[in-house]
Amino acid sequence: MKVASNMAILLWLRNAKNNNDLATIMVRITINGKRIDWSLGKQVNPNHWVSGAGILKTSTKESKTVNPYLNQVRGEIQTHFNILSSQFENLSPEMVKNAFLGIQENTKKEKTLLEAFNYHNSKFKEKALIGKVSIKSWERLEIAKNKVNTFMTEILKCQDKNLCDLKMSFVTEYEHFLSVNQKMQSNTVMKYIKILKQILNYAVALDWIQSNPFNQFKCTYRNPDRVVLTQDEIDVLYFKELPNERLEQVKDIFLFACYTGYAFSDIELLSLDSVVKGIDGETWIHANRVKTDVRENVMLLDIPLKIIEKYKEHPFCKAKGVLLPVVSNQKYNAYLKEIASLCNINKHLTSHIARHTFATTVTLANGISLESVSAMLGHASIKTTQIYAKVVQSKLSTEMKALKEKMSNFKSHSAADGS
Repeated sequence: MKVASNMAILLWLRNAKNNNDLATIMVRITINGKRIDWSLGKQVNPNHWVSGAGILKTSTKESKTVNPYLNQVRGEIQTHFNILSSQFENLSPEMVKNAFLGIQENTKKEKTLLEAFNYHNSKFKEKALIGKVSIKSWERLEIAKNKVNTFMTEILKCQDKNLCDLKMSFVTEYEHFLSVNQKMQSNTVMKYIKILKQILNYAVALDWIQSNPFNQFKCTYRNPDRVVLTQDEIDVLYFKELPNERLEQVKDIFLFACYTGYAFSDIELLSLDSVVKGIDGETWIHANRVKTDVRENVMLLDIPLKIIEKYKEHPFCKAKGVLLPVVSNQKYNAYLKEIASLCNINKHLTSHIARHTFATTVTLANGISLESVSAMLGHASIKTTQIYAKVVQSKLSTEMKALKEKMSNFKSHSAADGS
């Protein structure tokens, strides 16, 4: 939060109407070029005033009471300035004056939604910089703040909103904006609204607002249809000879993800230090997820081990100190599209599909327990992993129905042959 850079305090005398009259002591404070004057309500002989020092001559009798009072005034004004400058970004001279005069209701500035976002995100970033939370999570919070800012600017036609003015209609209109104007999927919309509610709860914790006006808005999620590769499709990828090195590298990284479950952002950061020998004598990867900072421990199967060995001496890996030569996410997904076409796989391959494939085809479908898969995927909650279990159940149901139909046809043919 920006603190007001400086303040100047001046004590001066307002000229008396007549030469023999007493003059009134005035205060002027100046903050960043803006100033305000007011009277202290005390009058003194102007002939006894030292204008440069803002005090009475010490040789006068009244200086013994007036000068300590003036020093007290300076000290109190400075104290109010220090307190207010730590609370408000744009501190005005009037706010300091009102605080000095005890006009509290005029010094209180309502907190706004963007202020709450900025304060929350700045604190989150401080934690991210020391490794307590993920920097990617902070980036998502910043994107969420920008979405709210765009909504207020384009739809509400305002720059910001006081927290105390927020109503349920705000979040309702925001949901519509994300769905229609931003063309987001339902689950993505809910994630942004969840962050908005999180910011409001933070403001409540800071006593910036009494209660969260969005508490009654329920975020609902739909289980998405997870696209995964079958084992046959994985095998096609593995044995397919591709026409150039760039596609071959992307294929290997994709297969590595299929057999380890690591997300693209995690694979980018893997180094040789991540690969360790376990107490069981097997080779493991130990690394924290970028998204959640939860530890992923995955035992390496033969295919990912061969891929690591293949790129051990690759110039990119040696120069960057990484495990695999990972290209940008944009190029990665573009090359995967080419690879899918060359392998006649009629699915839109993405970095997410590899992770889904590991969770379903490679592990759950082969009898690995849900708890073990959850640990390997680095899920913070097993509820997240249960989504993949439903995919496996759906796959099993389809296969059993096919078997049932096959058995039914067999019985029909047998009956026909017997007749």
